[in-house]
Amino acid sequence: MANGQISPQRAVTKPQSWWLTSEPRPSLMLQLPKPSPSAKPCASVEEAYEICRQVTAQYAKTFYLGTLLMPPAKRRAIWAIYLWCRRTDELVDGPQAATTTPETLDHWERRLEAIFAGHPQDDADVALVDTLETFPLDIQPFRDMIAGQRMDLYRSRYQTFEELDLYCYRVAGTVGLMSSAVLGVDTGNGQAPWQPDAVYIPQEEAIALGVANQLTNILRDVGEDVERGRIYLPLEDLERFDYGEQDLLNGVNDDRWRRLMKFEIERARAYFEDAERGIRALNRDARWPVWTALMLYKGILNVIEANNYNVFDRRAYVPTPKKLLYLPVAWLRAQVL
Repeated sequence: MANGQISPQRAVTKPQSWWLTSEPRPSLMLQLPKPSPSAKPCASVEEAYEICRQVTAQYAKTFYLGTLLMPPAKRRAIWAIYLWCRRTDELVDGPQAATTTPETLDHWERRLEAIFAGHPQDDADVALVDTLETFPLDIQPFRDMIAGQRMDLYRSRYQTFEELDLYCYRVAGTVGLMSSAVLGVDTGNGQAPWQPDAVYIPQEEAIALGVANQLTNILRDVGEDVERGRIYLPLEDLERFDYGEQDLLNGVNDDRWRRLMKFEIERARAYFEDAERGIRALNRDARWPVWTALMLYKGILNVIEANNYNVFDRRAYVPTPKKLLYLPVAWLRAQVL
């Protein structure tokens, strides 16, 4: 154990109730609108989806590439979900975060309830309302994501991985649950003769992909998070490898740090492996984009390793030529796996 030869411990259970961008997170300056009698009418449905597309294309290039492989109706719905998730994240992780309070999130949750009731308050809401009319999304994952933002309001450290796993579910695993109703499942897949009506719903695998993506975000963004006073790596893991919090704040990249990062990368890859098992249950038109998104995100871990685990002043990203090379491999996996 002193030499760091430890198998990463996975959370035994996950909430029962997939994707966040791997790109930098410049501010959208998305403020909560203040309704007024003279407020201008909301955009048309087409205009609203175009807003969602533009934001996704500008701020989530890797994610956007995957959505372009989807049928038009599904890609538009995913853009609408992405923008809502981004706006939610911006409340506690954007320029207005200093003024965000629990009451702000209470108001945002009431906005969410209005959207699910079919009452948009601004242009972006229009797209999500239309998505809800087309696809049977459940409100609970949206509520859970807001709960994840509440966690960011009052804590900047996580003692154990179990605590971090809950956070990762709320801010990223929920996206898998939101997306599953859009992506759809293959109703003819995995049926047994004695269970002719059984349809396997890969919820746990969708959650696993979201958690894997968030763990990858955390490893890639260590330096940026430290500058904001946040440490997402479990403190018990730092202690396990005799790597102090002050070492992290100072950006010390030594053998202790490299062993710690190898441990965390192995944990993230285990979640990716869990997620892969669920892709075959998806509708055929969703398998290629999901394989592509998974491979693109998983590739960030390879880049971190290639950078000698320097995530303090060097951002890990998959170059565009490499991204394009993933496409045919992902297509092949979608056909045979």
